[in-house]
Amino acid sequence: MLRGDLTFAATVALTDGEAGLARVGLQPLQPVLPMLAATSASVAEAVEACGLSSVEWKLDGVRLQVHRVGDEVRIYTRNLNDVTARLPGLVSLARSLPVSAVVLDGEAVGLGDDDRPELFQDTMSRFDLEEGSTLTIRFFDCLHVDGDDLIDRPLLERLQALERVTGPWRIPGIVTSDVAEAEAFLEGALASGHEGVMVKDVRSPYEAGRRGSAWRKVKPVRTLDLVVLAAEWGHGRRSGWLSNIHLGARDATGSGFVMLGKTFKGMTDEMLRSQTTLFQSLQTSDNGHVVAVRPEVVVEIALDGVQMSTRYAGGVALRFARVRRYRPDKSPEDADTIDAVRAMLPGSPARDQGGG
Repeated sequence: MLRGDLTFAATVALTDGEAGLARVGLQPLQPVLPMLAATSASVAEAVEACGLSSVEWKLDGVRLQVHRVGDEVRIYTRNLNDVTARLPGLVSLARSLPVSAVVLDGEAVGLGDDDRPELFQDTMSRFDLEEGSTLTIRFFDCLHVDGDDLIDRPLLERLQALERVTGPWRIPGIVTSDVAEAEAFLEGALASGHEGVMVKDVRSPYEAGRRGSAWRKVKPVRTLDLVVLAAEWGHGRRSGWLSNIHLGARDATGSGFVMLGKTFKGMTDEMLRSQTTLFQSLQTSDNGHVVAVRPEVVVEIALDGVQMSTRYAGGVALRFARVRRYRPDKSPEDADTIDAVRAMLPGSPARDQGGG
């Protein structure tokens, strides 16, 4: 997780054993797998689970990891792709920070004339077209400063370092255990055009590559990141397009996917055209009605909830699912698990205890 290189880890394990692995630390200019968040249905649920929390705006942008040593800067996506050349403005910003070496976690967004965030697809369009100089960034975590690794330090200490290093480029946030104060902060985030808040236990370390319960995302609209397993040829106005998509969550082992239902709701004509081309390139079979595809495409689905179902192997189905957007910045390993979906069932112990 710290080096993003399984071969390196295996070599250390074989040559130096457990003691060698224990000595492996964060290496600036080498990407680190990002810490991930669970989902909570409400701010109250998240604060109750986390206790004293950092409540921060949840930006709807491109997650980036910024490394700097001296004048050398490298910028990585959540999938550890090096995108430094696309983002000259962020490189200049990183070089201007009052440090010699630093590793930061943040979110790049596009801003309109009124300083409100652009739609995610517009931000991704700029990013994909290598127009990253028009993006700005807000940082929410600091993993390393001038030779000092911070990933095992409590979040509260990391936030103090973040404030010192990034100043106005830090993402807005408050530290509180008061639910009313946190809910008011959520309303402010929504009023500013953002999609919700992150609630983070201030005692938590940075758990690279893991989706734990110490970080929780709270958005008014319930969403799941799912994987497209197949698509059906449309009828009538949608004839000639792949329309109704089959949706899957990661199974308990993380090695496969469990189908949860289908949807064609929320799709624009442009989306239908582009997904038809994409799914045909990923096709594994076509029986004339259903095109099975390699499970590589992640889609964000908005839904009203989930319900028990005997129709699908996972025993649960989506209620009123509709496509919100595709997520080219996410891999299938980032999709929600079947356990996370089951935790959304009414009366679920995991839901009642704040699981997501």
